[in-house]
Amino acid sequence: MVFFFTCSDPRYVVYMGKDKYENEELLKYGFPEDIWFHVDKLSSAHVYLRLPPGSLDLSGANKAEAKQRLLDAIASVPEEILMEMAQLTKENSIEGCKAAQCDIVYTPFLNLKKEDRMEVGQVGFKEESFRTLIKHVAKDKDIVKRLEKTRVEKTVDLAKEKEEHDNEEKARRRKVIEERKKAEKEETKRHLEEKELKSYTALQHLEKSSNVGVSKTGSIEECREIEDDFM
Repeated sequence: MVFFFTCSDPRYVVYMGKDKYENEELLKYGFPEDIWFHVDKLSSAHVYLRLPPGSLDLSGANKAEAKQRLLDAIASVPEEILMEMAQLTKENSIEGCKAAQCDIVYTPFLNLKKEDRMEVGQVGFKEESFRTLIKHVAKDKDIVKRLEKTRVEKTVDLAKEKEEHDNEEKARRRKVIEERKKAEKEETKRHLEEKELKSYTALQHLEKSSNVGVSKTGSIEECREIEDDFM
């Protein structure tokens, strides 16, 4: 079972696992658009924020470009949403919810690392520097109460959902590639037409220039006169 919540902006999807075993499943089938939240250095639920469709496009990006796009996507999340995620994460930590304050860590799902030696629900980071801390989070009862009222428990086929998402993403990328190729083809055609038009215009201008002062008869004498004038 997966818990879903509605934050202040319904374009974002907020969800978390019911227990550590559910967390393990979520780690297998997360989306690239997901941002993972956890109480820093304490046990807590794995809370995810899924970015709105179209917020992240990693197609054709190398490692450095992909990282920058991820950073830009995360930076686009409103502060209000981040605070809601922090409150929800703190509330769903046995130790964190009792503490006056705690730090919340968040990072792109793609930065999570799961190794065989790790326990169920445990996770690490591919790059430690690629994570962000929300420091000294104190409980905001109003935010917690509002979010908890929206809690819905659903049975989700995570594998199927992931497969459908990947297929949609592949189709979207194919469409983008096809549209880009079509645009490039049209641009090439336009350049060729412009080049041909310029060549034709230049030829017409040359023919007109060559005919200036030449009589319709085009006799040898007239041609010599033109040559003498030119010389």
